[in-house]
Amino acid sequence: MSGILVLATSFVLYIIYRFLNQTEQPKIKNLPEVPGIPLFGNLLQLGDSHARVAAGWAKKYGPVFQVRMGNKRIVFANSFDSVKRLWLKEQSALISRPTFHTFHSVVSSSQGFTIGTSPWDESCKQRRKAAATALNKPATQSYMPIIDLESTTSIRELLHDTQSGYKDVNPIPYFQRYALNTSLTLNYGIRIEGNIDNTLLKEIVDVERGVSNFRSTSNNWQDYIPLLRIFPKTNNEAEEFRVRRDKYLTHLLNLLKENIAKGTDKPCITGNILKDPEAKLNDAEIKSLCLTMVSAGLDTVPGNLVMGLAYLSCEDGQRIQRRAYEEIQKVYPNNDAWEKCLVEEKVPYITALVKEILRFWTVIPICLPRKSIKDIEWEGATIPAGTTFFMNAWAADYDEDHFKDAHRFIPERYLDSSDSTGTPHYAYGAGSRMCAGSHLANRELYTAFVKLITAFTIHPPKEEMDAPILDALACNAIPTALTTEPKPFKVGFKVRDQSLLNKWISESEARTKDL
Repeated sequence: MSGILVLATSFVLYIIYRFLNQTEQPKIKNLPEVPGIPLFGNLLQLGDSHARVAAGWAKKYGPVFQVRMGNKRIVFANSFDSVKRLWLKEQSALISRPTFHTFHSVVSSSQGFTIGTSPWDESCKQRRKAAATALNKPATQSYMPIIDLESTTSIRELLHDTQSGYKDVNPIPYFQRYALNTSLTLNYGIRIEGNIDNTLLKEIVDVERGVSNFRSTSNNWQDYIPLLRIFPKTNNEAEEFRVRRDKYLTHLLNLLKENIAKGTDKPCITGNILKDPEAKLNDAEIKSLCLTMVSAGLDTVPGNLVMGLAYLSCEDGQRIQRRAYEEIQKVYPNNDAWEKCLVEEKVPYITALVKEILRFWTVIPICLPRKSIKDIEWEGATIPAGTTFFMNAWAADYDEDHFKDAHRFIPERYLDSSDSTGTPHYAYGAGSRMCAGSHLANRELYTAFVKLITAFTIHPPKEEMDAPILDALACNAIPTALTTEPKPFKVGFKVRDQSLLNKWISESEARTKDL
């Protein structure tokens, strides 16, 4: 009997090893591999902090290595230079995206894929071209009145809710609304009215954060182990978020179409496409563009803004605030920075501050993956077409071989060193599929920080329990999410000059009254 049991056990183990341990791509010769275990590969070792674990492995295996995540073989790039060589030098080969079960087959079954998550084909090329045209530098400048309105709205509410500096507040919802309303106005000509407790605002933020988890490369084991797909829990959750997202996306698009029919619509990206008889995008592609604008608006700007505020509130942040305010005053001694920052970017220290925030809090630690369409040569290894690549952007942005004192927050590094030239960081990805909205995001961040620093001094919270976590990974409320969702915290906002702030707010409201 014992012999039969041993034989049966051996057979089961053989089946697991032979069939369930296979990967879609064979092992890549001459490329270091991190040892894993049958079925799971390296998933157990990676845990809930893929960026940090992979950065540790890079010290042993080199900056580029292969891992097995279930049945998928993944190539990780972890250093600034390796990302530059692969994502920039080989960008024509790394132009596509892999598909994953949870996001592509469940969450996206009705509205389609965002531009950023679509495999490369002619349709993706057309959608990306439309987005790039709508979000390039000249186009972004035409959107500054919207940024003026939304940044002023958030600051006015901060002024009210902090009781002019006597009450600490959690800044997160104010700047989620700032970024989301900017995207909605650009895309639909529609903004969400009311304060940060608006029901639709909270629903979109909640759903988009949930969908972000399903886009994550580390949150969904069923993407890597097909056997887990027989368990309905994750599929059911993904379907629930899909239904909720469909509801508001359909509502917003229908509202725009109604406004167009009545002649009451405001200029916007999707409206321009719908009214253009020569537009090359079909209905599915228009939905993809809308989906992209809504989700992308919440991916980077809010996280970077609030974590920048978190750092400005700490002890070293007081020094940075003082210098930032002095630099703004040098350029705008007549206190007209609120208006001038909408048409020019002439305070190098604020530009440097924004770059350092983007580097230090790389809010997409593992960037959306790439899939190669051609063979790539790397250090004696031929990485075949069809291979999935992960950019460890957090590790690359903390690469001590590229950034001096990489673990310190130093805006000055972008003023007086080699860090100020070339690719400054990988917060927006790199190469052929980097974020098409980076110009818009930079302007949103620059404008917000000019206004915030001229309006307030930013202080640590009165209660120690409300203090922010400043570590770029530990601050994330959901470690396995695609993008950083900062854990709630509070900071203090004290008005520098009440009469001046009231004047600036009134002038901004007058400039934007027709929006």
